[in-house]
Amino acid sequence: MTKIPFPCIILTVSNLHITYIWTREGWLYLNALLDLYDRSIVGWAVDSRMRTRLVSSTLERAIRRTNAGKGLLIHSDRGVQYASNEYQSILKKNGFICSMNQKGNCYDNAPMESFWGKLKTEWLYGRSLYTREQAKSILFEYIELFYNRKRLHSSNGYVAPLTMIDTVLS
Repeated sequence: MTKIPFPCIILTVSNLHITYIWTREGWLYLNALLDLYDRSIVGWAVDSRMRTRLVSSTLERAIRRTNAGKGLLIHSDRGVQYASNEYQSILKKNGFICSMNQKGNCYDNAPMESFWGKLKTEWLYGRSLYTREQAKSILFEYIELFYNRKRLHSSNGYVAPLTMIDTVLS
């Protein structure tokens, strides 16, 4: 993965969420962290089980990739993985602010749900995924090679997320 040189001013609010992807081996769970400034996926992880390690790995990868600093607000739903001691200690250690949905309010996660919809309709629809490894490879291709680098976003003035960052930083 490419290291994204985010200054704190850019990566200030992000959205974290899990989705499910069917393979012939069984479910593959994908967790991703979306930067709400430029709509890039700054961290993601997959696992055959939906456990705390999935969300912790996503967050740790995002931290390594962005050098995210104190004060970053990370929003998620109220899932048990996000309330776990392991996940909460990573937030606390890095000085991040934890934000969770209010009960019954699904609108907070609209940006992540929008991303999941794009992934599933643009990249996964109509594909037969035989193995979790194959799905992992296809997810890497979509997130790292297409979505972050090439996919145009109306909220970014119709430029790709990493192009927007390059423009802002130059």
